[in-house]
Amino acid sequence: MTGAKGAASSPKSPLVRAVLWMAGALTSFLVMAVAVRELTGAMSAFQMLFIRSGLGFAFLLVVLSATGWGQARTQRLTGHLFRNVAHFTGQVLWIVGIQLLPLATVFAIEFTTPIWGAILAVLFLGESMNRGRWIALTCGFIGILVILRPGLGLFDPDLLVMIACAFFFGLTTVITKWLTRTESALTILFYMTLMQMLFGLAISVFDWAPVALDHWPWLVLLAITGLSAHYCIVRALGCADATIVMPMDFLRLPLIAVLGFLVYAEPLDPVTLIGAVLIFAGNYYSIRRESRGS
Repeated sequence: MTGAKGAASSPKSPLVRAVLWMAGALTSFLVMAVAVRELTGAMSAFQMLFIRSGLGFAFLLVVLSATGWGQARTQRLTGHLFRNVAHFTGQVLWIVGIQLLPLATVFAIEFTTPIWGAILAVLFLGESMNRGRWIALTCGFIGILVILRPGLGLFDPDLLVMIACAFFFGLTTVITKWLTRTESALTILFYMTLMQMLFGLAISVFDWAPVALDHWPWLVLLAITGLSAHYCIVRALGCADATIVMPMDFLRLPLIAVLGFLVYAEPLDPVTLIGAVLIFAGNYYSIRRESRGS
């Protein structure tokens, strides 16, 4: 009995490793949001993304120098271009959303990304809509209506920014899924940082703001967490099923709500939390059905 218990709690346990990787992902997402909020007003979203992508690109150049430049070759340059236009647009909208809305609201609406991804996968990848996906779509739609509260005189048009953001993130997911048929994760990251660095430079050069010394720690954190958040999630999924990892990912919402309350005095909105729970429930049910092959 003691031996079984010790094995289950061992640091080598896949579940423990998944929890630790997800702790890294959650920390990365929270720090990323705070970094954007701290840089608000200091520079545009385009300048933030240029510097973030530039730092990430420099890091990947070091990695490719050590692992081989062959991973930078691609025959799907157009696919990378479409992916990064969609992802860059989503990231700009995400930054604008953080500047306009409570952090908890931003994260709640962002959880509709898998729903948009499922719809677009049906349209462009020929995937089918099974029962789980229909339930996820229905719960997501109801959850969004709860958060938006149309017809009650409480609708905030700024919420549309995050709905558009989730749509473009969903589109990014679909294009990424198509690219992974032939491209490695490092190849996708290479072209992401390269292209988005160029996008950010091309736009921010017209509205460039001086970067103060106290801005650099936040910019470096933004660059690091932009890579570490997704890397940690991939590693967590490698240790445990999505049905285990996803509930841990949902902890982003209550954690960011508490952080927003403590650091920025943002009110805790129970209606937003209810809407988010509905969105999460639909996504979780869909993932459970997918994992069972039904």
